[in-house]
Amino acid sequence: MKAMICKQDRKLAIYHILIAYLAFLIGTFLGLLQVFIRNDGLELPKWLDYYQVLTAHGVLLALVFTTYFIFAFFITGMSKTLGDFGPKARLVLWLGFLVTTIGTVIATFMIIIGEASVLYTFYAPLQANGWYYVGLALFIVGTWLSGFALVGHYVSWKKSNRKQLSPLFAFMTISTIILWKIACLGVVATVLFQFIPWAFGWVDTINVELSRSLFWYFGHPLVYFWLLPAYMAWYLVIPKLVGVEVFSDSLARLAFILFILFSIPVGFHHQLVDPGISSFWKFLQTSLTFMVIIPSLMTAFSLFGTFERSGRRKGGRGLFGWFFKLPWKDVRFTSIFIAMFFFIPGGAGGIINASFQLNELIHNTLWVVGHFHITVGTPVTMTFMGITFWLIPYLTGRKLTKTIQKLAFIQIITWSIGMVLMSTAQHILGLLGAPRRTAYSAYNNHPTAMEWFNGLISNHITMAIGGTILFFSAMLLIFIVIYSLFLLPKADSLGDRVEFPIAMSDNKDTPKFLENWWLWIGISFALIAIAYTIPLMDLIQHAPPGSKGFKMW
Repeated sequence: MKAMICKQDRKLAIYHILIAYLAFLIGTFLGLLQVFIRNDGLELPKWLDYYQVLTAHGVLLALVFTTYFIFAFFITGMSKTLGDFGPKARLVLWLGFLVTTIGTVIATFMIIIGEASVLYTFYAPLQANGWYYVGLALFIVGTWLSGFALVGHYVSWKKSNRKQLSPLFAFMTISTIILWKIACLGVVATVLFQFIPWAFGWVDTINVELSRSLFWYFGHPLVYFWLLPAYMAWYLVIPKLVGVEVFSDSLARLAFILFILFSIPVGFHHQLVDPGISSFWKFLQTSLTFMVIIPSLMTAFSLFGTFERSGRRKGGRGLFGWFFKLPWKDVRFTSIFIAMFFFIPGGAGGIINASFQLNELIHNTLWVVGHFHITVGTPVTMTFMGITFWLIPYLTGRKLTKTIQKLAFIQIITWSIGMVLMSTAQHILGLLGAPRRTAYSAYNNHPTAMEWFNGLISNHITMAIGGTILFFSAMLLIFIVIYSLFLLPKADSLGDRVEFPIAMSDNKDTPKFLENWWLWIGISFALIAIAYTIPLMDLIQHAPPGSKGFKMW
């Protein structure tokens, strides 16, 4: 593999990173506002509504930041492992970037002017300006174009290397793109055929339950669109940093295939309290949800095997001696290791969310917000941070200095502390019944609501303290990003340059059928058909009259 990718591919990746961190900057500031508003410590000006803030926070961080960063990572890694993109593929990537950015600007503008305060999930019958949904549609179309370019680059490589399995990075990238494209079919269907005609007044009402079901067909696999690039770093970058090869090429490929199969037909576990959906179909999709635990446990097994093998090669003795031989002084490793650790309680919380009886207790409470932050806001985001520390110097040809590494350690430590405080408080408040998606309210000093604010340091204050620390950490990260892009010293020689750390993966014994995409796509659609065909037909055939749009701001 080459030491550096070509200038055109680097430029593409850097532009994606710039948009990603611009969204991160705005989104984290809006998050800071929210924790103080919920604590009755801040009153917004009359021209700004809490639900505008909440909508922009969710969209900019959960959709814009993650998507742009993921494609920056994919573009860089695919160019590194398969060779430079050709002119046609690069043109489609730029076109995808342009369309995605136009969609982002339109959607964000609608939120800013108060025409789209419908939150990240944009549940009907809350109704935004029709152009907001057009922006969302363009955002998806742009990512599809970029995805097609990545697939085309992969297909071109396969044609030149017919008897070879693709490099593991490329395999995982294509797995994620396949998952993304299949998952987007649900949100594309509801936005194009329900929300846009309804928002522009071409039809009077919308089938609310159908729109929610189509959204969650997309909404849950969206989580794995975020997670799988993080898993790619766990499988490929971590072994390189600790000095060993990939634990098992076959296991890694199988795990990603299982995510494609079992992360999509599970949306009903987000709708366990929704009427109009038979309990049988909820049970079926809940059962499929628990199947996703299998590739997650496979990943954990692989990673701890990697750690132990590395530590013992370096002289680790005893049951846990290997642990102390890991490269803790390397911020690239430590940041991702902490991210993995956070996924343990995050995954346990997911089991609670997907359980019939336990979901009744925590549904629509701050518990869900805490869960979201301790899964996406920590394992995914901190992995992206760990990637950022070396990806930007790699793309810019600059040296990673000791000063930036020290700042990076401060950043990940403060992010961890802030997330522990904020997320823990949100989980506790959820168990006490505090609702999500609301600004401050004491409910006329009702005794139940007063429990949320009681104590020497109430959970609301703890949440605000954690949110403040997170914002400080986010601003430090923005400084690191800007400094890395423009101010780090240029590498004078190849030895000074930051590498793209991809571990060796022995695939000589990997079964060829693991890369038979048509087989896995076919099985995926079969599972989707089993899980969704009958309940969706029922929602269409026995639909209630429908709802007109409501604007509550």
